[in-house]
Amino acid sequence: MPKNLNYQIQNETAQAVIDGILSKKGKQIAVMSLKKIPNSVAAYYIICHGTSRPHTSAIAKAVEEFVKNKTGFNPFTKEGLENAEWILIDYADVVVHIFQETSRNHYKIEELWADAEIQFIEGSD
Repeated sequence: MPKNLNYQIQNETAQAVIDGILSKKGKQIAVMSLKKIPNSVAAYYIICHGTSRPHTSAIAKAVEEFVKNKTGFNPFTKEGLENAEWILIDYADVVVHIFQETSRNHYKIEELWADAEIQFIEGSD
């Protein structure tokens, strides 16, 4: 179980996702709240990156385990597991994006949602 770090998200699924990412030392976790954006596809986007294909795959597996154990939920869909460059795990109100660092730098999805509130999680440098 990860250390109790300084983050406060009022969503059980999002909390479980972050705990899963932290358990595998995911890098630069960003939590984007899309709740105030009309017609947004989810309440939260959670974004992080790993250092390699095995690392991103391990993060994705931990996210699924933590969410299942804490909430009982399975993802509605998962994509990108084969190449593990950009893995997407969709829990409807929480969408998780796990990148390899070069792909994250290329797509810069944090910049696509200028109206979103973004919180970076301490300890995920």
